Amino acid sequence: MDHDEMSSIQAMVLRERRKSWMLRLWIATGIFFMALPGTLLGFSNLMAIASHHGLGVLPAAWIQGHGHAQVFGWVGSFILGIGFYSQPAHGRSVVRLPLVCYLLWTAGVASRWVAGIYGWHWRTIYPMSAGAELAAVLLFLLAASRHKRQEEKPAVETDASRAKSQRRPMPLWMVSVLLGAAGLLAMVVFNFVECVHLAHVGAGRAFPHGLDQRYLVLMAWGFMTPMVWGFSARWLPAFLAIPQPNPDLLSFALWMDVLGVLCGVSGWTLLATMFLAVGAVTISFALHLAERPHGQAKVAGIHPSFPSFVRLAFVWLSVAGFLGVWAAVADQHGGIWGASRHALTVGFVATMIFAIGPRILPHFSGFYSIYSKRLMLLSLLTLQTGCLLRVSSEAPAYEGILPLAWKVLPVSAMLELTGVLLFALNLLLTYSLGRSSFAVAPGEHGLAVC
Repeated sequence: MDHDEMSSIQAMVLRERRKSWMLRLWIATGIFFMALPGTLLGFSNLMAIASHHGLGVLPAAWIQGHGHAQVFGWVGSFILGIGFYSQPAHGRSVVRLPLVCYLLWTAGVASRWVAGIYGWHWRTIYPMSAGAELAAVLLFLLAASRHKRQEEKPAVETDASRAKSQRRPMPLWMVSVLLGAAGLLAMVVFNFVECVHLAHVGAGRAFPHGLDQRYLVLMAWGFMTPMVWGFSARWLPAFLAIPQPNPDLLSFALWMDVLGVLCGVSGWTLLATMFLAVGAVTISFALHLAERPHGQAKVAGIHPSFPSFVRLAFVWLSVAGFLGVWAAVADQHGGIWGASRHALTVGFVATMIFAIGPRILPHFSGFYSIYSKRLMLLSLLTLQTGCLLRVSSEAPAYEGILPLAWKVLPVSAMLELTGVLLFALNLLLTYSLGRSSFAVAPGEHGLAVC
């Protein structure tokens, strides 16, 4: 290998290391928002609700602050970090643009949490934080679209290459991810508009209840759900040794989700929940999750129970859909709606992150494997147990069906908090003590891959 080739390899590895370091920063920040402003606040909120047997004593801004920290601070940081890592970059753009977006996003999420919880200068901070979050998403989408154009443009464009690019359909997994990206953009625009409105004419720092319900549909089913569906369609066939997704069923599930979100944002609640429930059931069949694998699942470096928890997550998705229909018909005090949202956000989204995260995040961040398989299993088991107790007891407690269920809710909160902290600990130990996939090349300051 001559000097030029060696220099090219070393430059490539250096770029990859910088990208992995930037991803670690995104992931570590997401873990912080997940564990402290998100889950810990949710834990304290639920303890207060359980002790008073109702939502009346708890400020709505605290509940919304918990949700904002979880969706924006945790899931949003993970998505943006992985998105930037997935984009090829050259030179200073490896770090510069992701770092600018990171600073805007983190400052926006953190300041919104402080202002929402403590009320400190919230009329000034709300629009500023929402504007920073919107700017970060716009920069991310700009970078993604620029990468996409460069990727599709051939070195020498001919009539044949143009015709070939026009004939090639976009993979459905990518369509799903793009729908999630559109949901992310709609979510931050919605948030910005309402924060500006609250700052000027709002009586308090919480979104009005009716508007917040529509916002939650956009966050849960418009952003997180299609994102997870898209990445599942991309990764699960290889990870679980199952066939490629059924294109007709996957398209149908995506249409159901889009129609459900549009109806939910428009205020047609029952119709929205029916569309979303049908989509939630269809996606499991589209991904062949109930079929026998045609080979061995890829569980190297992670706990072998990984395939079971992935399938269980999609069971929770169906449960969330059915509970949503029930809530649209019968909910009186928010218990059924809460159970439906919890089945979706914790049972489905969090379980998928806890199951797939140990499989991909160490490799993306430059490590061979997750630090502890046992911690991975314990985090998933405690999360599932807590979620089961929460979903099964929330409706009976809030709706007055079974007063004893109020005593179960604090137990569910403690179990879920334990699961979150174990997941966070496992990732942090991986980043601090894990075996790096980069090795030091002689005389080149650690720029080569082993």
